[in-house]
Amino acid sequence: MIAAKKVPGKFNIEMFDDVPVLQRKWHAGLRPGERLPRYEDVMLGSLGRLADHIVLLKDNNEALEVSRTGRFIQKWLEDDRWDIPLSALSPDCATALGEAAASALRNSRPYPTVAHRVRDGLVQTYDILALPTFSRWGGTLIGVYVNERAPQYNLLDAIFSTTDEGVLSLATIRDAAGQPFDFQIVHHNQGASRLLKLPSTELQWRRLSAGGNLLCLPEVTERLLGVINGGSRDQFEVDSDDRNLRLGVTAFGDILSLTVSDVTALKRREASFRLLFDNNPMPMWVFDAETTGFLSVNDAAVQHYGYSRATFLRMKLREIWPEDEWVPHNQALQQVGDVYHSGRNWRHLKADGSEIEVLTFGRRVAFDGRDGFLVAVVDITERRKAEARIAHMAHHDGLTNLPNRERYQDRLKQALEQSQPGNKPVAVLCIDLDLFKNVNDSFGHPMGDRLLKAVADRLRSEVRGNNLVARLGGDEFAVVMASDVSPNEASDYAARLIKTLSATYNLDGIEVVVGASIGIALSPGDGDTSEELMRNADMALYRAKSDGGGVHRFFEREMDRQAQKRRDMELDLRRAFANGEFELHYQPLVDLAADRISGFESLLRWRHPEKGMISPADFIPVAEDIGLIVSLGEWVLREACTEAAKWPADVKVAVNLSPVQFRSRSLVQVVVSALAHSGLSPLRLELEITESLFLAETEANLAILHQLRELGVSISMDDFGTGYSSLSYLRSFPFDKIKIDRSFVKDLAERSDCVAIVRAISGLGRSLNITTTAEGVETVDQLDWLRAEGCNEVQGFLFSAARPAAEVEALLSRFGRRASKAA
Repeated sequence: MIAAKKVPGKFNIEMFDDVPVLQRKWHAGLRPGERLPRYEDVMLGSLGRLADHIVLLKDNNEALEVSRTGRFIQKWLEDDRWDIPLSALSPDCATALGEAAASALRNSRPYPTVAHRVRDGLVQTYDILALPTFSRWGGTLIGVYVNERAPQYNLLDAIFSTTDEGVLSLATIRDAAGQPFDFQIVHHNQGASRLLKLPSTELQWRRLSAGGNLLCLPEVTERLLGVINGGSRDQFEVDSDDRNLRLGVTAFGDILSLTVSDVTALKRREASFRLLFDNNPMPMWVFDAETTGFLSVNDAAVQHYGYSRATFLRMKLREIWPEDEWVPHNQALQQVGDVYHSGRNWRHLKADGSEIEVLTFGRRVAFDGRDGFLVAVVDITERRKAEARIAHMAHHDGLTNLPNRERYQDRLKQALEQSQPGNKPVAVLCIDLDLFKNVNDSFGHPMGDRLLKAVADRLRSEVRGNNLVARLGGDEFAVVMASDVSPNEASDYAARLIKTLSATYNLDGIEVVVGASIGIALSPGDGDTSEELMRNADMALYRAKSDGGGVHRFFEREMDRQAQKRRDMELDLRRAFANGEFELHYQPLVDLAADRISGFESLLRWRHPEKGMISPADFIPVAEDIGLIVSLGEWVLREACTEAAKWPADVKVAVNLSPVQFRSRSLVQVVVSALAHSGLSPLRLELEITESLFLAETEANLAILHQLRELGVSISMDDFGTGYSSLSYLRSFPFDKIKIDRSFVKDLAERSDCVAIVRAISGLGRSLNITTTAEGVETVDQLDWLRAEGCNEVQGFLFSAARPAAEVEALLSRFGRRASKAA
């Protein structure tokens, strides 16, 4: 295109069209399949005057080189050299060219940008366009177009004209004797006009003696005259009704350079700071950032620390720090920036020598012309004490103040970690008090709590070194022996603990005696984790309790096998109940006088799909422990009643009840539901219980038994004669039947004492009008003895083992009974 003629003072508008022209030329030279156009298609040919504005850069993969430059470029660069590194040019031009060329190469596209050049305070803006091309001689050439965009402007004038501060130049006016007495404004910016609230035309050439603005105040003139006479500089503030101005003055011969700043907002912030600082209830101070001396303290700091204000202001920070914290305090000061928030708790010393724990928050401030630091202090002494109490409570038992289970487990894990290098044994002792429940039942829980405290004191006195004793809950305690303990040492220690804990306790004048049982597990043989050792020590404790208590037992692998077997059975039981693997078998009860079947005892059987029939002696106790016996017992009642309803009307069915079923408190409703569902008469249902039912909650259980009797259901006591107080139970409840345990029947023919017991029970039954049934009859001799002693009923293998429900009819027929369903 043809260049338009430049007009002085104007910039060339048509030059803005050069950039799109060059971009179109670049795209026109781009051939299909090529990443860049060729150099000769873009840079050679009809460039005309544009060639004067182009610098050709060569990319040699290491650095850019200046290959050719046009006349305008040479003037712009102030350098006419060719074949030189780009870095040899002035930094401002080299940087602009290098960045444009790098962007064009990176994108493989023309790259337009804008650059600025400053010379002698004058700023010129340039358009730049980098055009990457492919050279047939090898490598890449970048043609960079440069042209000025707008007229130059003076940088200092621009800064002074746009700044919010007022800038003025004042010429000194002297009298005939050469003494300065007045000043005249010879230059100012718009900021000065705005701050002094006068139009620019009125300020220019105005003498200060003419008045009309803040600079004309006598005190201002006096300060200005002082600067002229002293040849120095000054800074001061001038206040009016609504504003505060800060003046900075520097003398250059008879010319004063004056800056005016509005500090109204700053002064108001300072006033607010003073108000917030002085009256703040939080201790606060300002210290010198260089000397660490206190510059100011508020009333709260004086009251809280106990130093007088005068004493405070003579002190340095170091004097309120404990000596052992001087180093970390100093390190924190060296790293502090403009804002500080303590990342840790610090200790401070009060005037009376006491220590407090604090958090500090700070901000750098200018204070009375000094670099200062404003600090606010939060006293967390009481909070830390409360946190310590809470932390102690979280890891200690509230009653005995011994470590709790969580603290014990942490200590055990720590002991195991420390023992690993030498594989040193760690012992775990689980301690359970014997007969503790009797103390609670006899004297009440407050007495039981006092006993636990006394036990804790005795245990605490027996623990030394790294060992630890804890209360795990209830009357269960534990000790970890962490000092490379041997089995003999653990055994001796356990024996000593049992002896110590078994000695008489005097509690409020009452002598109390309890014992202790202990289970022991040692690492690594009995486990190398805290969970394994605790579990195995607990199994050893169970063994000690089973052996009568008052002893200690070590863990044995057989215990673990039995425990695993027990866990497997628990899982199998739950699955078996859900899958309907249980069934009822029925063993006949034979009336000796009538020589016929009077009823059947329903007996629960479990047919495991893989293990076959499992003995009730194995699974009933487990079902009771896990609570499954309640649901299982409800099913047995319903199933037995439903089956018995098919038998002759004078044939009864007996169902065994577990003591656990009584604890559910819904047993009566379950029996009523089973009878209603089956249509069986209550008179044909017998419920068998054992004397263990009377060992706990006797009154509540007796009430349930009476409710069942009111329904018309018969109540039998099973295994009579094997317990401690069977005779007293006959006084507690009018049983309909007592069943003589098979252990007495088995040896009738050989042992006279068994004959005496059977005779006594039979006689007791006749006297109390209670039916007697002998269990476990297997021989004719046993039957003859029982008949001779007056027993009413018998059952046992002599007549039949328990048989499935489908065989009941055959059993009835065998004994000459009609097996049709009762009407």
